[in-house]
Amino acid sequence: MAGAFPLTAESTYLIGRALGHDLLRGTPKAKAVMGQDTRESSGWIADRVAAGLAAVGVEVHSAGVITTPGVAYLARSRGMAAGVVISASHNPWTDNGIKVFSGDGFKLSDARELAIEKEIFALLDRPGAADDTALRIAGPSLPGEAALRKAYIEALTGSVTSDLSGLRVLLDCANGAATAEAPELFRGLRVQATFMHVKPDGKNINDACGALHPETLGKTVAESGGRFDLGVTFDGDADRALFCDGDGRVVNGDGVLLLTARDLKSQGKLAGDTVVATTMSNMGVEIALKKSGIRMLRANVGDKYVLEEMLKTGATLGGEQSGHVIFRDSDATTGDGLLTALRVMDVVVRSGKSLAELVGDLKVLPQKIQNVRVREKIPFAQVPEIQRAIDAAERELDGNGRVVVRYSGTEALARVMVEAESEEKMRALTAGIAGEIQKALGV
Repeated sequence: MAGAFPLTAESTYLIGRALGHDLLRGTPKAKAVMGQDTRESSGWIADRVAAGLAAVGVEVHSAGVITTPGVAYLARSRGMAAGVVISASHNPWTDNGIKVFSGDGFKLSDARELAIEKEIFALLDRPGAADDTALRIAGPSLPGEAALRKAYIEALTGSVTSDLSGLRVLLDCANGAATAEAPELFRGLRVQATFMHVKPDGKNINDACGALHPETLGKTVAESGGRFDLGVTFDGDADRALFCDGDGRVVNGDGVLLLTARDLKSQGKLAGDTVVATTMSNMGVEIALKKSGIRMLRANVGDKYVLEEMLKTGATLGGEQSGHVIFRDSDATTGDGLLTALRVMDVVVRSGKSLAELVGDLKVLPQKIQNVRVREKIPFAQVPEIQRAIDAAERELDGNGRVVVRYSGTEALARVMVEAESEEKMRALTAGIAGEIQKALGV
């Protein structure tokens, strides 16, 4: 939670200092670009981190409210040593976080993050380490906030080759970072765009809207009487996007992977005819891709791990069911909701097909994800009752479904996902595993 450790005024300043020391080891005259989402706490956290960076000699340039992939783009295109984003993505407004990209636009390696963390804790233990928090950054020598955001918007605009002016699209900006770029971007491309949830007040980010609640978008489109061809919804920092067709049916990241993979393959741009998804992607998309002659690899959940597998295998397309999609046929280094929206719209226009038609043959196996709040994250294999429930479910499915049980990377939650041929079996197996987790580890 913002304001509590590790996101206090002192710790965020020291995070800036530790990151600054890391950057200066690689680049004597390091520069960093900073961006933030619309949370109430994002402004003061950005100020404290920027002050810490400046205190050790890093030149800081603010892009203001901007999407996470926007910062990654600016880091790699503007000769920065790093890009820093203050955002907690899809989490509630009370939470916040600090994301860091290296100068090439990729997220930091685990080893580098660990080294920075060690210095942060060392500084926290050192009396007086935060005494110079009164330091302020001098005015930036590079263009200010509006110019940096404009550069990102221009790059996105330049990636579009089709005429999108015939599309009628409803866009849900989640009262988040997309509110700063989406209206200018889509109106500049002459999309017949209507926007919802574009009035952030610091506390309404992701509140019953955005990619966390795609049903909100779908309901509005369904009730519009055919007013829209499709809908797009972003999360708080707009690194992912979900969609709905003209009838309001939600199309998640699996559907996006399917339609963009087929399109890239038809153009000879799908390297190795391979797509990287995650353990959470539905078996239905794997089956549909196989019918199109496309192989699907599975990585661990998290766009960072999807990207690692893409770089390892040379794949040009990868993503998550949750809407993170990475296009490596261009220079993207992370999931980008705005870019994903443009790519989907481009396929719709060039194909002459509706979004519903493009994913019409995707037969989704019944899937249920149940979250269980836990007091500690003990490996499931070390809790016999939980492991027995998982093993029993897998035996019952006998290859005609899947079980994935994992901990959330950002919250004290265990996530139980079961796919089965019938709703009844899916619900029964999910409840059985979740029940054992609740009894053994639940709050």
